[in-house]
Amino acid sequence: MTNGEGRKSVPRFTVVMEPLPWSFRRRSRLTQSRISSFCQAGPVRCGRLCWIHETFGGKMNGPHDDERKMELLDGYLARLQAGEAPDRESVLDEHPELASALDCLEALEELAPSPAARTLGSKDDTLDLGSSMGGLPRAFGQYELLSEIGRGGMGVVYKARQKSLDRVVAVKMILSSHLASPEHIRRFQDEAKAAARLRHPHIVPIHEVGQLHGQDYFAMEYVDGESLGQRIARSPLDMETAVRLVAAIARAVDHLHEQKIIHRDLKPSNVLLDAEEHPYLTDFGLAKISMPGSEATATGVITGTPSYMAPEQASGHGSLVGPSADIYSLGAILYELLTGRPPFREENPLDTLMEVLSREPTLPRKLNPRVPRELELICLKCLAKMPEERYASAGALADDLDHFARGEALEVRPPHLGQRLWSWTRRKPALASRFVALGLFYLAFLAVEAVKYWVAGRQGEPPVVVWAFHWQMLVVLAVWTTASVVCQHFLESRRWSFPARYVWGMLDSLLLLAALLLADGVASPLVIGYGLLIVGAGLWFRVRFVTFITVLSLLSYGVLIVDFYYRRPELQQRFDADPDRHVINILALILLGAVVAYLVHRVRTLSTFYGRQIV
Repeated sequence: MTNGEGRKSVPRFTVVMEPLPWSFRRRSRLTQSRISSFCQAGPVRCGRLCWIHETFGGKMNGPHDDERKMELLDGYLARLQAGEAPDRESVLDEHPELASALDCLEALEELAPSPAARTLGSKDDTLDLGSSMGGLPRAFGQYELLSEIGRGGMGVVYKARQKSLDRVVAVKMILSSHLASPEHIRRFQDEAKAAARLRHPHIVPIHEVGQLHGQDYFAMEYVDGESLGQRIARSPLDMETAVRLVAAIARAVDHLHEQKIIHRDLKPSNVLLDAEEHPYLTDFGLAKISMPGSEATATGVITGTPSYMAPEQASGHGSLVGPSADIYSLGAILYELLTGRPPFREENPLDTLMEVLSREPTLPRKLNPRVPRELELICLKCLAKMPEERYASAGALADDLDHFARGEALEVRPPHLGQRLWSWTRRKPALASRFVALGLFYLAFLAVEAVKYWVAGRQGEPPVVVWAFHWQMLVVLAVWTTASVVCQHFLESRRWSFPARYVWGMLDSLLLLAALLLADGVASPLVIGYGLLIVGAGLWFRVRFVTFITVLSLLSYGVLIVDFYYRRPELQQRFDADPDRHVINILALILLGAVVAYLVHRVRTLSTFYGRQIV
C-alpha cells in the first residue's frame, strides 16, 4: 500500500485490552514473560492480554462473538506453544479481522521459544530465572531449590537440597538459558568444565554438571558462611588473618595455573568463607583455559572487575593475560584487606581502568600506618605494572606470605632510588608534571638569559643582568611549587578532592599570569602555557573543569592585552601591535577548549554506556 507521495504507508496500530479466559491468560503471560525478559522490561500485568493489531473496519459484535474469538485465539496460541502448526486459514475463514492478532502471536512465539525449554522438574512447572524468585522452594530434577544465594550478569546460584543424597548443595544455572547468547552459554559451560577438573582444599568442589530441559546447570559444595567481600564490609581483618587468607587463596590459584587455568576475576566477592573463616575460591565464569581447543577472548574485550584487573587485562589485550594477571588480583585483594579499599576505585569503570593503566596505588602504609613495611613490599610487588616485575608464580607469593608470618627473610627486596622516584611520579602525576614543567621553564629561562649575556659580550656591549627580575621570577616559581604541594595534599583527600582540583587550576592560571606580567606579557612565547593548561585540564576527564580552565585562560589573556596596550605600551616597539594576532589567539584558545571538552564528553558518554558491559 502506498500513500499519495508514492511511499509505503505506515499502518496505524491500536492496543486492545480485553478480559480473557484463564487458560489463555496463563499461556499469554508465559509468552509475554519471556518477551519481557528478552526486552528487559518490567513484569507483565496479570489478568489481561495486550496485543497489537492493525486497525480494521470490523469490530467484535457482542459477547457471544467475543467469546468465540477468544476460544479461537486460545486454541491457536496453545498449538503454537505446543510446537504444532495451527490451521491459520480456517481461523481467518471464520474471522478474517483476526489476521493481525495471529501475526502478533506468531511473532511473539518466534521471539520467545516454547516454555518446554524452561520446564523444571515437571510438565506444568516453569521457573523464570530472569525475575526474582517468589515461588521457592521448587523442584529441579533431583534437587529442591530452597532459596536464592546470589546472581550475577550471567548466572544465578540457589541453595538446594539434593534429594537422592539428602544433602545441601549450591546449584548454579545460567540466567534465561533460552535467551542467552552462544557466548554466554559457552562461558557457562567453560566454567563448569574448568571447576569440575579442580581438586584443592581451598576451591569449591563440583558435584555434578548437567542440563535439564535445556537449562544448563552444575551443582557444587554449599559453603555455609559469607563472601570475603561481605566479611570486609562487616569489620576490618587483623594482619595475621589477612596474610593467612591470601596465602591460602594463592595456593589455590597456583593449583589453577598448574591446570592451565587463569581465573581472571579474582576479587573478595569470589572468595567464600566458612564458619571458621577458611577461604574457598569460586566463580570461574571468566576463567581462561590455556589448552588446545579452548577459545581465547577476542582482543579488545575487557573481562573482569576494573578495581582488581591487571593493566594488561584492563587494556583489552587478552593474549597477554597470563598467570601474572591473577597474581596482580591477589595483590589487589591483599591491598584491600590491609587498607579497607582496593588499589583503584573511581566514580565509573573508565576512570578506574585509566588509573589501573597509568597510576601507581597509594602506599598501603599511608592509608594504614600499622601495615608492616615487609607486607607493603609484598603487596606492591604483586601490583607492579609490568608482569615480569611481579612474583614468578602464585606459589612464590604464598611462600613469601608464609615467610612473613614466620618472621623469616623475604624474596621481595626494597626498590632502589630510581624505582622509588618513578613510582612516586606515577602515584602523583599532577604534582610531578608541574615540577617537571616548572623546572624546564626555569632552565629555559636561564638558558635564554645566558644566550643574551653571551651575545651582548660578543657585540662588545656591557651585559646587563636584571637581578630584581630574576628574584621576582624565583618567588613566583617557589609560590607555584608550594601551592602545588598543598593542592596535591588536599587532592588525595576524598572530602577535598573536588574543590582542590578547581583551586589548583585557578592557581595555575593566576601564577602563569603573574610570570607573564613580570616578563613580556603577550609578547612572551610563554603564552603557549594557556594552551597547555587547557590540554592538561582534559586529563581530569571532566567537561566542566575543561570549561573552567578555558574561561580562566581567556580572562588572563584579556588582562595581558590590557597590559600590552595600556600599562606597558613600550612592548609594542618589540612586538606586532596589530590586534588581529590577539583575536586569532583568543579564537584558538576557545577552539582548543571546545575540542578538548568535546573529546572528554565523548569519553564520558562511552564510559557511561559501556561501563556496565565490562564482562
